[in-house]
Amino acid sequence: MTNKLQVSKRELRPRSLRTKLRNEGKALGVVYGYKVDSTPIVFDEMDLRKILRDHGDNALIELHFDGNKINTLVHGSETNPFTNFYQHVEFMAVKMDEETEVEADIVLVGDAKGVKEGGYLAQSLYKVTVAATPANIPERIELDVSDLEIGDSVTVADLPEDKSYTIVSEPDMHIASVNEPVAEEEEETESEEGSTEEEASEDSSEETEESTEDKE
Repeated sequence: MTNKLQVSKRELRPRSLRTKLRNEGKALGVVYGYKVDSTPIVFDEMDLRKILRDHGDNALIELHFDGNKINTLVHGSETNPFTNFYQHVEFMAVKMDEETEVEADIVLVGDAKGVKEGGYLAQSLYKVTVAATPANIPERIELDVSDLEIGDSVTVADLPEDKSYTIVSEPDMHIASVNEPVAEEEEETESEEGSTEEEASEDSSEETEESTEDKE
């Protein structure tokens, strides 16, 4: 499926024009890369938001611009910290038969055996670098953790292979593990800390009483 986005060339000045466009729901951007000179553009922010929401950050986007069609990937973006509105977006024009490196999300699926036995699943790596042609870039890579027991872990080497892309990240990078439960240990620690605080309070009270008796 081709994700089409209608864009127009924009003027860089005056500054007030940028504010006016954003108030109208327009996002600003720039397109550059393969056979394209760096060009400032403007487009409907909601149109891009829908594409990225439905197809992920690595979606191949076909810009329709001055009667031309340019295949691009989102190379960077700047959003409003309060509204999450796309204020500025960089589109990189790509060659369709040439591989590019991007990051894909790692999504753990399945219920680990170790979790059912009382352990907990801890994930430390959420993205992996892959190399693929623009049309074959994965939105995400799923990793089944159903067979993991307490003490087991998975690395990049355990990610499923796919002929449409190559995983570039180091194979020994840790992704996730099933760890032993710590609830009982935490309760014991809290109990010990509470006991220590009570003892300290009692000692302080005794010292106060002794001090009072000495003064009398």
